[in-house]
Amino acid sequence: MMQGPAVELGVQLSVLVGAADEAAALVVPSAPVGSPTDLEAVCAFARRCDVVTFDHEHVPPDVLAALEADGIPLHPAPTALRFAQDKLAMRTRLTELAVPAPRWTAARRPSDVEVFAGTVGWPVVAKMPRGGYDGKGIRVVERAADLDDWLAAVGTPGPLEDGVLLEERVAFSRELAVLVARSPSGQAAAWPVVETVQADGICTEVLAPAPAIQPGLAAAATAAGLTIAGELGVTGVLAVEMFEVPAPETGGSPAYLVNELAMRPHNSGHWSMDGAVTSQFEQHLRAVLDLPLGDPRTRAPWTVMANVLGAGHEELYSAYRHVMARDPAVKVHLYGKPVRPGRKIGHVNVSGRSLGDARARATHAADFLAGAIDE
Repeated sequence: MMQGPAVELGVQLSVLVGAADEAAALVVPSAPVGSPTDLEAVCAFARRCDVVTFDHEHVPPDVLAALEADGIPLHPAPTALRFAQDKLAMRTRLTELAVPAPRWTAARRPSDVEVFAGTVGWPVVAKMPRGGYDGKGIRVVERAADLDDWLAAVGTPGPLEDGVLLEERVAFSRELAVLVARSPSGQAAAWPVVETVQADGICTEVLAPAPAIQPGLAAAATAAGLTIAGELGVTGVLAVEMFEVPAPETGGSPAYLVNELAMRPHNSGHWSMDGAVTSQFEQHLRAVLDLPLGDPRTRAPWTVMANVLGAGHEELYSAYRHVMARDPAVKVHLYGKPVRPGRKIGHVNVSGRSLGDARARATHAADFLAGAIDE
């Protein structure tokens, strides 16, 4: 999805792919094949680039170190990326910055779990500090014994080497996301705060901007996103996923707690491809190349993004012909990935003056593409 903006900006985009038939290789002409864990292949690829950026956080540390040793400009830098790779490091740093977050601790033994639960109450949320995404690597547990297998792996090489991250289970009213971009020279821009809708740990919808969000909360959440980007030295797009928590019974305004960070174009920003003056993909290119950042304002009062999760269709051609014919204003974005149940294979965007109408149309289009409905 970055290839289109790259062409329009006059930027030569290259991507290292694992196989010649991968989705990115089908749309990016410069797509050498190589394993992301093959140091020689990665370094040979990077030496031909002015700047290297990433489409996910799970880049092996030895690969990052080798690229740095070669003097390759990396955006975001490994010093920032570690806070998206390691949830314990992220929690520690955000605590130092006084960013609101769920209560948390690192557990290395069952007694640590019992003590923490004694403070925040059962159940508690347990996370693997490294490697988890889309609900993977997360458990909601009612007793310490539910983590026996994870705790047994603490101290050994792997995602649990430094312990299990424990967090209180937050009684939130909804989930929000703040998307910002920051350039190496320090320029920053932020899109409106959005609401994300999750099912089984997977984002299914994004409502932009977040409906009925109080101006004070939107301003505070945006300021937090910009602060995190600046203090962590992020370059490129940063997504800050948050919980909105209700106002206390004693009065006051709703507040937020930071849940996760992602240092790349993110699912919560896909709406910007059609709903913002500058999409997250164009903005990411501008940021990592230290170009002046684009305008992040919305093009319409509402834009709804609905993810297409693979299910009933092996081939999507007839399905998207139907969607396009039924609603010509729907914007369909397919990723060229093989279809399998639950996999994100694309998304649709619908913009308009009515949130309810845009949401109904986006849901119908995504459901039809996924094979959940047939009319």
